[in-house]
Amino acid sequence: METTAREFNQNASRILAAAERGERITVTKNGRPVAVLAPVGDQDVPLYPTDPMGEDDEAPVFDSASAVDWSAGRADYLEGFGS
Repeated sequence: METTAREFNQNASRILAAAERGERITVTKNGRPVAVLAPVGDQDVPLYPTDPMGEDDEAPVFDSASAVDWSAGRADYLEGFGS
């Protein structure tokens, strides 16, 4: 099914009901597809998705379990963050 952004705005409940029934809806704006509305499947959505960048083993890991020792300054920690 395809619908315009205006039709989606005016008929959101009808279009959402179609998605709930399993239909996939493409929303267009000025003739160009801008969104795809699809039914939710059984697959889990990751809490913190990494796409489109993918995995990065060299990225810093921030968590409350590892305390940072700031006594040596912060320049080394901020390297790579544009500072």
